[in-house]
Amino acid sequence: MEVRYQDVIGPLRAAYDARAGWRDGLDKEPWKVTERAAFLDRLRAGGCGRLLEIGAGTGQDSAFFQGQGLDVVAIDVSPAMVAYCRAKGLEAHARDFLSLVFPAGSFDAVYAMNCLLHVPNRDLPAVLDAVAAVLRPGGLCFVGVWAGPAPGEGPLDGDAHDPPRFFAWRGDEELQAFARRRFEVADFHVVPVDGKRFQSLTLRARSTS
Repeated sequence: MEVRYQDVIGPLRAAYDARAGWRDGLDKEPWKVTERAAFLDRLRAGGCGRLLEIGAGTGQDSAFFQGQGLDVVAIDVSPAMVAYCRAKGLEAHARDFLSLVFPAGSFDAVYAMNCLLHVPNRDLPAVLDAVAAVLRPGGLCFVGVWAGPAPGEGPLDGDAHDPPRFFAWRGDEELQAFARRRFEVADFHVVPVDGKRFQSLTLRARSTS
């Protein structure tokens, strides 16, 4: 049976609610700090001031961007994660990626670190459409996901989260093809991490004219 995004939201919420405190105590890996800093440089170069983080977790990255002077809004499917975001002084909302509920063009940038890998391929175009809709023309979007051992979809074997989370693993060309439906690909590169491959994309929203 085909898995749809609405099917995975409930289990994801339960899995991340249960481990929100543990996640908030994790240190940021140096390679993630590097990726985040590179995106910040692009934001500054592009005059971006208002940022939406989707899949914000406990708000560590949102708090960083807010500390750098950006106007930040964070969303996450997990209410427990959102509570940690708000405790950091962030505007945060418990929403899924198809329920962004912001006016068109509200943001200069979107940051999505390791969250779109929970969206089935069948629904990824709709999610990317929703993200593009809240970006101004020319706005920037960072998407970072794990490539996985091979393209495919399903729960992660041996997942420490309960219930096990759904993942969609995509090849490099497949991922960029999804992105190009709605965005220009400004940058794509792979970060090798302990024998795994992290796919990093910076996307630019096309003009609607």
